[in-house]
Amino acid sequence: MPIAAAILLGACDGGSGEIAPLPVGAATEVGAPGPWFREIAAASGVDFRHESGAAGKLYMPEVMGGGVALLDVEGDGDLDLYFVNQNRALPATAREERGQNRLYLQGPGGRFEDATATSGIGHGGFGMGVAAADVDNDADLDLFLTNYGPAALYLNRGDGTFEDATAASGIAIDGWSTSAAFFDYDRDGLLDLYVARYLVWDPSKQCASASGRPDYCGPTAFPPERDVLLHNEGGGRFRDVSADSGIRSVAAPGLGVVSDDFDDDGWPDVYVANDGFANLLWINRRDGTFTEEAVIRGAGFDLRGLAEAGMGLVAADLDADGSTDLFVTNLDLETNTLYRNLGAGGGFLDVTDAVGLGVASWRRTGFGTVAFDAELDGDLDLYVANGRVTRGEPQPGCELPEPWAAFAEPALFYLNDGRGAFALSCDEAGGLCRSVEVGRGVAAGDVDADGDVDLLVGSIHGAARLYRNDAPRRGRPLVVHAIDPRFRRDAVGARVSVITSVGRQVRTILSGGSYLSSSPAVAHFGLPDGSRLERIEVRWPDGARESFPAEPEGEVRRLVRGEGSR
Repeated sequence: MPIAAAILLGACDGGSGEIAPLPVGAATEVGAPGPWFREIAAASGVDFRHESGAAGKLYMPEVMGGGVALLDVEGDGDLDLYFVNQNRALPATAREERGQNRLYLQGPGGRFEDATATSGIGHGGFGMGVAAADVDNDADLDLFLTNYGPAALYLNRGDGTFEDATAASGIAIDGWSTSAAFFDYDRDGLLDLYVARYLVWDPSKQCASASGRPDYCGPTAFPPERDVLLHNEGGGRFRDVSADSGIRSVAAPGLGVVSDDFDDDGWPDVYVANDGFANLLWINRRDGTFTEEAVIRGAGFDLRGLAEAGMGLVAADLDADGSTDLFVTNLDLETNTLYRNLGAGGGFLDVTDAVGLGVASWRRTGFGTVAFDAELDGDLDLYVANGRVTRGEPQPGCELPEPWAAFAEPALFYLNDGRGAFALSCDEAGGLCRSVEVGRGVAAGDVDADGDVDLLVGSIHGAARLYRNDAPRRGRPLVVHAIDPRFRRDAVGARVSVITSVGRQVRTILSGGSYLSSSPAVAHFGLPDGSRLERIEVRWPDGARESFPAEPEGEVRRLVRGEGSR
């Protein structure tokens, strides 16, 4: 049976045809035949396995975690791995030694070592997600952790170790927080923080499926939380401006969040994927306040006018027209949804079925998702990690123990045709689509420093998956770091345009997106075979623009504000 057909039928890889993992950095011929992605976690020294905390009582937070991060903790130029974990403290919110978050540092030869014990970020709360950014402008990455229970901020000491700065920062977020995104909403050079929050969960409430069988509750069983907006005051301190900004005016069960300039006015907005409620599009009014305009701009409901169970998010220019589109993963029987940005003010249209993304996702529950140029041909492809939230039929051959086999699903991988239409491409994906797990968080970045994008995938009660990209190249890579020397960090919110002899590609350097996860704040491009790089343009987060010449052309460009031409 072809792999694509097996994926649609829900078949597991029972061991035959297993792709042997290879160490990171192993030589592979560019364009050589074979699977496009190889799972290399164990071969690279990564032995993390997620602790669900399940004790047979079907507590809802057990099935909702699984965040991951790709980040350069030490500032040594290579990417490290961070995994958010859960524990057995439910229904309380106490920390436990068992189920700590884990940090793996990358060393020589692409090998990873568990550095949790010395890092200071083995946080033992009931973990959900992670967001990474330089919050104090000291040229290293700090971590914000969301939990069922108190959220936490850890500041990097500059050597890859961290101190718990939650109390000193003024952050006091309790309850159930999920995804978070850093962005500079007032353009003052300090990164602010949007935190999506989910439900006011009551562990005494038990739920059942339509057949009467005990099952995890859905979002309508509990009141929704209100999201939080924190203003960065400098010096590692934050002030809660949720009420003053207008963010607190809406209560909805948020699971995914991303910030970009959706109306192209030069100021960052915020989009939130809500579970069973209309999604939110907070438009920045440029005065410290926001107005919610998802429904009137066409991005609140699907094409039928219905709210969906939004989980994961992509904000990217998927059809190469220069505007940021939105891709939202949803529950089974809903399909994932692609909202095309119509430009000229930021209106959106649900084009899911028209671009080929409806049929395959209709029987899947999507969570983490990323857009990346798998084969460097100049367009953005899509990956979706799937995993049910209510019991289904266990799939033969899966290695997960009960009850998790009843929640496991295969992932989806789509190739872009260059014009924003997509084709399910699991035949090409190899190991990327073979594992059948309770997929959750996904992060994307160049782990082995070979110029293409690799994937880190988290799951509930499952082993970590690190997929090395070995796709045949149909172009050459260009990785852009946009640096503002005034703030000593990557310019989160900068919009980078690469102009070649065959067209223009646009990426925004983002924090947030996917589901509970964090990817590096850089812009990855594929320059198609036969194309010529002409120039690179940057619109900085405060709206200033610069142009940088094609030369010196290389796989990695560090663009420093003030060194280009206006």
